[in-house]
Amino acid sequence: MPFSLYQCSIPRFISGLDNLANILTRGAEHTSKRDIDESIFINFRLYPNMLPLSFQVQAATDFVKRGAARMAAIEFPSYEDNETSFADLQTRVEKTMIFLASVPEENIEKHKNDDIVFQAGPYDFKFSGLDYVNSWVIPNLYFHITTAYNILRHNGVDLGKLDYLGAIAEG
Repeated sequence: MPFSLYQCSIPRFISGLDNLANILTRGAEHTSKRDIDESIFINFRLYPNMLPLSFQVQAATDFVKRGAARMAAIEFPSYEDNETSFADLQTRVEKTMIFLASVPEENIEKHKNDDIVFQAGPYDFKFSGLDYVNSWVIPNLYFHITTAYNILRHNGVDLGKLDYLGAIAEG
């Protein structure tokens, strides 16, 4: 069976975002049950020099939508980064999953041997397709999902490892 860059990336991106959506649902339920202003969680940082929950969700979605688009040589959607509620964050995650599901598998397979070149901050990067997925997109996706999980867990949301693992743990 030939190697499929699409199969080792897009389903994994969607699964990660689905887990993030479930974690956000748990955060929203927690604030609602305890009558906590959800903006406290949306703007919460684990440490003063870290970015808040809203950014963690924005970054997770940005890494995978840009990643998928770069691999498929298509344009990615642009979002405003103006989410202020759990509902806004959920909408962003849902829009990203819809975009990911629309990325043509044949485009990714057609370009899987192309170099992916881009700039992030002052740095220039060049990856093969597989290295891009394994060394850039997936680590960044999970870093930001983990940080979102940790922000909510720190604030008392009853989350456990299976919430983080989601469908992976269910088999």
